[in-house]
Amino acid sequence: MKREIIITDDGSSTIHIPEWNEQYHSKHGAIQEAYHVFIKHGLHHLSHSQLKLKHNNSIAILEIGLGTGLNAFITCLEAEKLKLNINYVGVEGYPVKSEEISHLNYVTQLNAKKKQQIFEKIHNTTWEEKHQLNTNFVLTKQQKMFKDINVQNEFNLIYFDAFGARVQPELWTEPVFKNMYNALKENGVLVTYAAKGSVRRAMQSVGFTVERLPGPPGKREMLRATK
Repeated sequence: MKREIIITDDGSSTIHIPEWNEQYHSKHGAIQEAYHVFIKHGLHHLSHSQLKLKHNNSIAILEIGLGTGLNAFITCLEAEKLKLNINYVGVEGYPVKSEEISHLNYVTQLNAKKKQQIFEKIHNTTWEEKHQLNTNFVLTKQQKMFKDINVQNEFNLIYFDAFGARVQPELWTEPVFKNMYNALKENGVLVTYAAKGSVRRAMQSVGFTVERLPGPPGKREMLRATK
């Protein structure tokens, strides 16, 4: 499918798929959405809880949809500020091409030119191997379908950033969320930009406790699920 780089309302770029009329991030602001959903209501929520103390400031994160690397990059930046040690696993079925990556403006928009090398490493490092991107951030990229994730009690936090249910409804079903539930440790958290009732019910049916939270710009609500 054809993919093109567009600029979202906060000035940050994303990838648009015309055939689906779908973007990798919100057209209302890619960076704004990432910070609101995954950092504020995910990483910050978890780091402020008792869980942080139990794991010596170490948090294991699973991202469903590594995509452009935006969530991984801002998590790396935040981990340094919060003095967290992050073990980050990014799963992606269809990796973004290097020529697309070269047109993304996240480093500039985040005023993070000193971290340009880290953003490049997110995309240039080999798949299926652990890579220490800095002193407190380890990245493992896995190329696989989300339904093939089969781990038990491994993660504290899941960024569920798959394409929306409108275009890929099979990614928002009970079997997928059961895999997510199994992958989380006790008191682990899953955050997503989605807020559909069918998604919330699928999460609840596999055992999650689900909260509706205020959404990022352009969305009324989002969901946070706790094991």
